Amino acid sequence: PEEEVAFTEKDLTCAAPLWYEGAVREALLRLKFRGGSALAEPFGELLARCAAERFGGEFDTVTWVPVSQKRLETRGYDQSRLLAEAACRHWNTRPVQLLVKVQDNPAQSGLQGEAARRANVLGVYDPADPELIRDRRILLIDDIHTTGATLSECVRVLRDNGAASILCLTAARTPKREKKGKNS
Repeated sequence: PEEEVAFTEKDLTCAAPLWYEGAVREALLRLKFRGGSALAEPFGELLARCAAERFGGEFDTVTWVPVSQKRLETRGYDQSRLLAEAACRHWNTRPVQLLVKVQDNPAQSGLQGEAARRANVLGVYDPADPELIRDRRILLIDDIHTTGATLSECVRVLRDNGAASILCLTAARTPKREKKGKNS
């Protein structure tokens, strides 16, 4: 869309500058799976603008949804960290690692349905250092928001460790589809 997508659902306050479809989808898949780390810069600019417009003054710490150590070694970089770093450059600050992924669970992109995605991420994140979380107003950055399962789990860990508030920001969000029945 030309305008940012802002939404609140299941205790998540999120924004995304783009819809996850077409050329945006292809660019994010290239960033995530095909060595396109340079794409973090233009997406970071969009993230910084979106966060300033939607959440200006509402956060004091920026972090990201981390990948597992195994995925980091395979991919060579953490795409969400690159996005957070790129966005933070526009504010002359740096993101802080608040979460650690402690399990190399299957990729969310390979799973169908919200329940499977929620079960897949349950318990896979831990706080990096609870002292860095306590009383902070956090902006949590990730690449793609599909069902919100990953963001919800990260928000739960941050809240359980004393975060004052958490806002979520992703480069793109999957457009909501009409539900065709219980199992779709």
